[in-house]
Order: sequence, then structure tokens, then C-alpha cells
Amino acid sequence: MMTLLRSLLFALVFYPGSLFYVLSALAVSLIGAAPLRRVARGWAQFHRWCAASILGIRSRIEGIIPDYPVLYAMKHESMYETVETLVLFRDPAVLAKQELIDMPLWGRVAELHGAIPIDREGGASALRKLVRAARAAAAEGRSLVIFPEGTRVPHGTRPPLRSGFAGLYRQIGLPVVPVALDSGRVWPRASFLKRPGTITFRFGEVIQPGLDRNVVEALVHAEINRLND
Repeated sequence: MMTLLRSLLFALVFYPGSLFYVLSALAVSLIGAAPLRRVARGWAQFHRWCAASILGIRSRIEGIIPDYPVLYAMKHESMYETVETLVLFRDPAVLAKQELIDMPLWGRVAELHGAIPIDREGGASALRKLVRAARAAAAEGRSLVIFPEGTRVPHGTRPPLRSGFAGLYRQIGLPVVPVALDSGRVWPRASFLKRPGTITFRFGEVIQPGLDRNVVEALVHAEINRLND
């Protein structure tokens, strides 16, 4: 019962509060990108506060977060890590499904923030557009965040990586940092209920650019699943 009440209270606080941040971000976007990014980070901090204070969910970091642009290849088990990236990293450019960018209001803010849409139905032209956006973000000194499994997966599962990850790795030439996590234990992808607990983000060793596709995919796949053992 307590888990249900906590989850309900979180929804009643976080989602209306998010609308305030979205509208604020749209307003300050008229001034420039920097104010918008500050509002986006404030939203992520609000999310972190709601998760900790209402749900009893907190983050723990293991490993080293680089202070230079990299491509973060992150395990994806819940919504939690999609928002937490804005607090963990400095102004990251997150690769997101086109359907999310198409959402009213929020999608526009994500686009203005620098989110890079993944249009799997767009063919070669969509891929070229993605690569151009990724290179532009890296040139600004921003790290990229990709969820190479393509979607949220249940905790304990090890799906293969989508082919787009290796293509992006080859095209942009950034080092890769695999990120393992276990958010699905407390924030299951298909459940309204969220349980108290600690989500561990484990940062792996930096993988340099230029590796063969099979090699980098095998390394990243093993590293992002380390917490699932």
C-alpha cells in the first residue's frame, strides 16, 4: 500500500511540475540556448528530488565520469536514467526516438535543448542528419548519450545492441564510455509502482575510437550488462 501511495504522489507532483518547467523552457528559449539548458537541468534536479523525497529512490555513482566529450552508451531499463542524464553530465545531447521528439511541447523543448532524433523509418537521409547533429554537438564540447539497446528492457535481460550504435561510433570518432545501471529493479518499465532503493550507475573504462564494429559492440554489450549478473 505504501508503494502505491508513494507512486501516486510522485505522479501528482512530478508531472504537473514538469509542465511548469516545459512552459518555462519554451519562454526562456526566446533568450537563447543557455537559459533553456539551465531550466532543463532544473527540471532534472526536480525529478531527482521527487524520486528521492517521495519514492525513496537515489543514485549511486561508481567509476569516473570523463570531463571531456565522449559517447555514453547506457543501459536502458526505466524512465529514470533518461532524465538523470541531465544532472550527471554537463549539457549532454541525448539521442531519442523520433516519437518522443514529436510529442507536443516537451518534444519541442527537447529539440531546442539539443536532443538528436533517431528516425528508424527515415532511411539513409535520416542517418546523415543524425550524424551531422551528433558531430555538431561534439564540436560544441557536448557529450552524446545513446541507449544502444534502442528501448527500455526488463532488468536482467541482455538484448543485442541496435546496429545504429556502431555506425554512430564509427562516424563521429568520439571515445565510448559504457554505463551499466540497474534502475529496473526499483522502477520497472511496465509498472506504475516504483519501489524505494538505490540505482547504481557504473561507468566503465573508456573505449577509444577506431575499433572494429564487432569488437566495440562486444565490449559495450558486456560492460552495460555488468550489474545484471
